Amino acid sequence: MASLYSYLFLSFFMFVIGMAVMIARKNVIAMLLGIELILNAAALNFVAYTRFINQNLDGHIMSLFIIVIAAAEAAVGLAIVIRFFQVRESIHVDDATQLQA
Repeated sequence: MASLYSYLFLSFFMFVIGMAVMIARKNVIAMLLGIELILNAAALNFVAYTRFINQNLDGHIMSLFIIVIAAAEAAVGLAIVIRFFQVRESIHVDDATQLQA
């Protein structure tokens, strides 16, 4: 059986990869995937601490909220990306600096 430290290491690894993707990529879709990795790392932390420390369902409920927020973020983010692609025919972040209100 895996220990708490193995779950925390996996969560830290997912968080670091998500941050690296968000910083290194100029593609909006890749940045959204980085955000998803960060949210999944947070959900894994909640579930791991609940499983090994508290022995209740609070962390599981929080992770379900995180999953719902991630799904809403993906839907709204992809809608923005599709509209941005229709206007600029590119999904690079550098092209978004030219947008005006």
